[in-house]
Amino acid sequence: MWMLVPVAFALKMLSVFLQPLGSVWSSLGPLFLQLRAVSWLAGGERNRLLQGRREAGEPSRAEGEGGGDLPTTPTSVNYHFTRQCNYKCGFCFHTAKTSFVLPLEEAKRGLLMLKEAGMEKINFSGGEPFLQDGGEYLGRLVKFCKQELQLPSVSIVSNGSLIRESWFQKYGEYLDILAISCDSFDEQVNVLIGRGQGKKNHVENLQKLRTWCKEYRVAFKINSVINRFNVDEDMKEQINALNPVRWKVFQCLIIEGENSGEDALREAERFVISDEEFEAFLDRHKDVSCLVPESNQKMRDSYLILDEYMRFLNCRNGRKDPSKSILDVGVEEAIKFSGFDEKMFLKRGGKYVWSKADLKLDW
Repeated sequence: MWMLVPVAFALKMLSVFLQPLGSVWSSLGPLFLQLRAVSWLAGGERNRLLQGRREAGEPSRAEGEGGGDLPTTPTSVNYHFTRQCNYKCGFCFHTAKTSFVLPLEEAKRGLLMLKEAGMEKINFSGGEPFLQDGGEYLGRLVKFCKQELQLPSVSIVSNGSLIRESWFQKYGEYLDILAISCDSFDEQVNVLIGRGQGKKNHVENLQKLRTWCKEYRVAFKINSVINRFNVDEDMKEQINALNPVRWKVFQCLIIEGENSGEDALREAERFVISDEEFEAFLDRHKDVSCLVPESNQKMRDSYLILDEYMRFLNCRNGRKDPSKSILDVGVEEAIKFSGFDEKMFLKRGGKYVWSKADLKLDW
């Protein structure tokens, strides 16, 4: 209804100039007040629409690149600030194609921009995020996001091999969730996959990290990629014993230019399993209460991924096509090219209780 007001306003302006000059000034005052009211109504209607959609769990932008009238809100962002890693997982879909890492203050500037755009959760990943400056770079970002930006949730995905107890002592209070990648409880299978590290035992290290998380009050999570070498494994007993808050189970995913194709640093084709094999694995573990499954369909477009240059990565075409950096064009412009499927994000359970203050864990 308010959209008709500008027409009436124009007619009133015309009538003003048909009046004697002395009465013009007395007429203009109310008209400008009316114009301000129109502007306020338009802005208010847009804000109410945004709020209503968020409360209803609906996406804030129509699906597709650049479509819709309302900008996508970067509620949950995965920041892969480094591509470097000390493991050589054969199916890795974010490989060491560069060694670039943003200066710390530039990374903080980008994180502040994301917070101002509506970010509630940040997840730091890689590569291996603890590789940069012995975990100090990561620790400073974690502290900044929790203490200064006051984000409800700050999390990390790591292979766990480089984490020391001293890191928990210094930064543990600022971290909500630590997710450790573990694809098998058979050490020989871990070696086949590429998670072997000489005399270090990946499974034994996992147990140690679980103990530290409990001691320093960090929610513990496990990520597993189901592939050709572990698809027949039964992990129920070990997962229940570790009792993570979430066990994310991913189907091995092919990404052109990362783990498939001429320019790729990995050849993941030999790790790929069928949808039916993935469903059989899920069925075998259906009684594990913390299980959160993610098929290729759910995973591909339902994550907002920032690379080491703070560019959103669009995976809709089976590869990672970068946007311009948010540091150059801003969040609202860059996110238009992210390929993000907000409906699938909500459908896969992307929004959950992700702050340790709300998890009510038995420490």
